[in-house]
Amino acid sequence: MLDTQTVLEALRPVQDPELQKSLVDLNMIRNIKIEGGQVSFTLVLTTPACPLRQFIVEDCERAIAPLPGVESVKVDVTAETPQQKALPDRNSVPGVKNIVAISSGKGGVGKSTIAVNVAVALAQTGAKVGLLDADIYGPNVPTMLGLTEAKIVVQKDEKGQDILEPSFNHGVKMVSMGFLIDPDQPVIWRGPMLNGIIRQFLYQVDWGELDYLLVDMPPGTGDAQLTMAQAVPMSGAVIVTTPQTVSLIDARRGLKMFQQLGVKVLGIVENMSYFIPPDLPDRTYDLFGSGGGEKTSKELNIPLLGCVPLEMSVRVGGDNGLPIVLAQPESASARSLTAISQQIAAKVSIVALLG
Repeated sequence: MLDTQTVLEALRPVQDPELQKSLVDLNMIRNIKIEGGQVSFTLVLTTPACPLRQFIVEDCERAIAPLPGVESVKVDVTAETPQQKALPDRNSVPGVKNIVAISSGKGGVGKSTIAVNVAVALAQTGAKVGLLDADIYGPNVPTMLGLTEAKIVVQKDEKGQDILEPSFNHGVKMVSMGFLIDPDQPVIWRGPMLNGIIRQFLYQVDWGELDYLLVDMPPGTGDAQLTMAQAVPMSGAVIVTTPQTVSLIDARRGLKMFQQLGVKVLGIVENMSYFIPPDLPDRTYDLFGSGGGEKTSKELNIPLLGCVPLEMSVRVGGDNGLPIVLAQPESASARSLTAISQQIAAKVSIVALLG
């Protein structure tokens, strides 16, 4: 007899490919309905950016189709992003499920470009995304998100404390030091002041409900990284590098720093992997070397999340406030950045559910 329990037992062998556990045991199969020979249910993924969504749906359909009496299978897909586990010595940000640092060992590797495009790509899947520009000395995110004219709005909470309202564009909530200073004004601060503004951006911003809060870190291994690692429970860090040897040397230092601070490194992103000239799109040039990210990934046993080519349209999009994943979604760089965002989301789900 075709009933709910029979359907569940048929689906029990189907596993989430990332978590390597049964969809049924993970409570990802819900709302089973049987109407004659029509079987329908809801598949609840751990992220709307799941890179293996169609693969899982097809596995479910194949598992149910052979059951006696089944004529058709309908799978409704939704997502519930799991929350990073709390830590006793660090204060969570209310409403924020997962905090991910986008970091680099040195400047000039395109870290902010990666952070902005990953944030927008995640938002395009339906995820609720925030972006904290923690590069206090060089706040470029407002330009890249098309928010150069935005200003921070300050409200008062019930206790009379200042609460900042984040700006919003392309589906992403964002705060930045760039909103608080004039365009040409340098930020000449020592560590304690930097620590204070980052904590303010974490705890005194009305972030609302977020699946992911990405943090665009300044380059290096300094005060900002220490503040983030010690202030909040983090789902992990992503290290951005180029294939160039000097970039990789600094990237390894940044990676080791997060590991020493107890923050899981989700993976490495190799930016500017090769150059694609606009007039010769079939040609590629290894301007900064090749294979460095893959080699480092293997040596340190850290996943290589993806390689992003260097295209002029990436720079144009950043300057104009229209990220490449929106401006030219079919370009090689946009496809790579979208895939990287999916990999990050998948890794975050693993950390949240399995530790």
